[in-house]
Amino acid sequence: MLPRDAQPHLLVVVADVAEGVAVGPLLAEFGDVIRALTAGTDARLLGLPPGDLTVTVGVGPRLVGLVDPALPGGADLPAFAHERIAPRDRGGDLLVQVCAGDPVVVSLAAAALLGQAGDRARERWRQSGRRGAAVPVTGDLTAPRNAFGFVDGVVGPHTADQQRRDLWLAGPTPVAGGTIAVVRRMEVDLVRFAALPVAEQEAVFGRRRDDGAPLSGGTIASDPDLGAKTPDGRYLIPADAHLRRAHPAAVGVGLMLRRSYSIDQPSPGLLFVSFQNDLATFTRTLTRMDHGDALLSFTTTTAGGTFLVLPGFDDGRPLGSTLFR
Repeated sequence: MLPRDAQPHLLVVVADVAEGVAVGPLLAEFGDVIRALTAGTDARLLGLPPGDLTVTVGVGPRLVGLVDPALPGGADLPAFAHERIAPRDRGGDLLVQVCAGDPVVVSLAAAALLGQAGDRARERWRQSGRRGAAVPVTGDLTAPRNAFGFVDGVVGPHTADQQRRDLWLAGPTPVAGGTIAVVRRMEVDLVRFAALPVAEQEAVFGRRRDDGAPLSGGTIASDPDLGAKTPDGRYLIPADAHLRRAHPAAVGVGLMLRRSYSIDQPSPGLLFVSFQNDLATFTRTLTRMDHGDALLSFTTTTAGGTFLVLPGFDDGRPLGSTLFR
């Protein structure tokens, strides 16, 4: 299950499966634990109600490759600019993402899953984060403010039709109903960014800081007009603005469901998570950002990986059973 907009607390754990461990049974056990946790029947919650708890499980390219490297999720992320990633913090076999309104529930649920795995999985890195207060966008759609103080995640596959087109995998059969996750932890230079005048901060993002509206005009829900110019011929949304460099219409890709979480450790920054049914949606976007996005001069990525988020499961179909036996 993917995280929901309103859940403010997150914990991501990336781990490797130990040599010789059967992946299918491990994932099936995870599924049983997740069902008990979300139902509130697992004693490892210590009597706390699960509330809005969700758990998202993904498998990395090495595990997908054991089945068929040509499947979605079988390709790893290339290296990009503005990265300083230690080998231990790049890639991984398992992604466990836990989200809830109660941070104690998040910690207990993650501990239950890792305890279930025992020595069958070795943790690489973990990151906790939180989302800012929700800002109304349109209808029931909201978006939070990120670590830079700007509204984040306005553009995305928010309708059912957009999600069918750009979020969920339609096939092949073993992965149908899943999606591809990209997880990246970034340090951000908040001191240098905060020292900029507000107008320069807005030029970096291409949106107004107070209400999230694009600099081309309108409201936060308005589509940006990437062709709009001032009378003297300058783009209203600057050529190097993040909104322009990363906009799917400018890149020529589908939409990403994006989640950004503010973090304090190991240093101030954010954890970026995106979901899409084609890894090229992310890689082509970031490649374009590498060539002229003003925001990247304030960020350094220190951890990251991509994972196939497994299709849903039930009594007759254990978690991961479409891919692993």
